[in-house]
Amino acid sequence: MSNIGNEIQFGIYKQMHAPDPDRLPTRYEDWEKRAREVLEDGPYDYVAGGSGAEDTKNSNREAFKRWNIVPRVFRHVEERNLKVGLFGQMLPYPIMVAPVGVQSIIHQEGELASAKAAASMGIPYIASSASSHSMEEIADAIGDAPKWFQLYWSRDPEIAKSFVQRAEHAGYSAIVVTLDTPMMAWRELDLQNVYLPFLIGEGIGNYLTDPAFRAGLHVPPEKDAMGAIMHWTNVFGNAGLTWEDLAELKKYTSLPIILKGILHPDDAKLAIKYGADGIIVSNHGGRQVDGAIAALDALPAIVEAVENHIPVLMDSGIRRGADVFKAIALGAEAVLVGRPCMYGLAVGGENGVKQVLSNLVADFDLTMALSGCRDLTEVNTDLIIPASR
Repeated sequence: MSNIGNEIQFGIYKQMHAPDPDRLPTRYEDWEKRAREVLEDGPYDYVAGGSGAEDTKNSNREAFKRWNIVPRVFRHVEERNLKVGLFGQMLPYPIMVAPVGVQSIIHQEGELASAKAAASMGIPYIASSASSHSMEEIADAIGDAPKWFQLYWSRDPEIAKSFVQRAEHAGYSAIVVTLDTPMMAWRELDLQNVYLPFLIGEGIGNYLTDPAFRAGLHVPPEKDAMGAIMHWTNVFGNAGLTWEDLAELKKYTSLPIILKGILHPDDAKLAIKYGADGIIVSNHGGRQVDGAIAALDALPAIVEAVENHIPVLMDSGIRRGADVFKAIALGAEAVLVGRPCMYGLAVGGENGVKQVLSNLVADFDLTMALSGCRDLTEVNTDLIIPASR
């Protein structure tokens, strides 16, 4: 049992008698503001921006405001249990670090810093196919802490096969297949900045170290970096995939396969039909289809369609403990957190990411307690109502 929220909260209070402008922030908005000051336009907008007019990105946040928590009292909540079991592992909190690529544009240590921060708290780190460091380097940084690998399914099937087999060999315990990015969306800020980090060699660490990718090169990347980058542009993404291809991927690995980017309940049913082990309800943080449904709005119908056959997780828009609470109340078993961790990385490296995660865990723990919940199983639809219009 835990009272981590109280411990972290009072630990902050004990640091000093007066606020120090140089210490790490506690408010999400201040993390973002400080990251804006640290990063140049290209990297900042790549992380912070969404597709098109950013309507989907903004709707992700608005969706949380459409639900109110209705706390219960006299419930003896002095100790809370935040643990959740997923795919054979018992995790300390229902929170994970979402897969985010090209972290080298945010901080010189990139994914290694984020991974170490998550590992120090026992929070699963989901390594991206588009990481600047290889999946093996990231796995070494994480050690025995929980780690999953996210797959961008390559147009070259040998690369997809190699990626999942490398991930299993490196000790990752699940494969997260991102379905909503067979190609990159119309991202106006990146186009305005003329900024795509992959074209300057950032975020392709897994490809440069992959034997199947290197087999497609006429010259090794060490001798022709631009040739490797151009080959990457030819193999990234695969718009020709169908549900039948999932069976082929399952032949390559014994790890559970979790499908990320599902927003329609019929796709959730197809995921079960074709053998997926889990679902992540996500609209890629508003970075793919502008005008798409908010992830939180999509969550209840997908939970209903799944009927407890497989776990349902959720990302896109999580910022504070109340957001985590509402997502779990609506049926998510855990949530993924992306941009807040990246702002922490920009501001404070590994320590910044750890501080962001610590703050989020503490906020969620206190929200549970103050809402009358001692266990995650008590966080349900009885404790939330639609906000009055």
